[in-house]
Amino acid sequence: MITFEGIKKSKEINTYISNADEALFALGYTEHSTAHVTLVADNAGYILETLGYPQRDVELAKIAGYLHDIGNLVNRECHSQSGALMAFQILNKLNMPPNEIATIVSAIGNHDEGTGVPVNSIAAALILADKSDVRRSRVRNKEVLAFDIHDRVNYSVKKSLLKINEERTLIKIKLDVDTHYCSVMDYFQIFLNRMIMCKQAASKLNLQFKLIINEQQLV
Repeated sequence: MITFEGIKKSKEINTYISNADEALFALGYTEHSTAHVTLVADNAGYILETLGYPQRDVELAKIAGYLHDIGNLVNRECHSQSGALMAFQILNKLNMPPNEIATIVSAIGNHDEGTGVPVNSIAAALILADKSDVRRSRVRNKEVLAFDIHDRVNYSVKKSLLKINEERTLIKIKLDVDTHYCSVMDYFQIFLNRMIMCKQAASKLNLQFKLIINEQQLV
């Protein structure tokens, strides 16, 4: 049985992740390294585990989270689709059962806000985990005066939290934002489509979705 821990230890997969992140660095994007994909994997697993999904579904969500951005190695454009094809090749070579490969490939192929839809519970958990990763440490530009809007938005986030309530009826993204670097409107300019997608993903999991910035509910 293919496990998340086994995937994490794969030199081949980690090489793809590292080189994909280097390609994005060259293009001026924020961090998409093992730090990002590990956090996404952990949060995707947390979502399904908290909601009482079978342990294997939790494992598949973690694997999808870890693999979801390898398509950036090919090109940033359509990276979810190219990443899904790469994941298929990797997992098929490892002899993962076809039904599990299909679930993971569908999730990866649908995680981007441009074309993605939460087609299954794994995809929904991946979307929420990916779109909630906003943090200062993702910014690689060392010159504050040279920040673009993506840098400003990420750098402004001093603390972020993805949390499901005890009743398992609500998932919230809670951000502590330093408005010296970024206004709330800047955040919405960049992330409005992502938050709409998060709301759709939460609905797929029978959850309400809330975005809270500086203790004020905005979505």
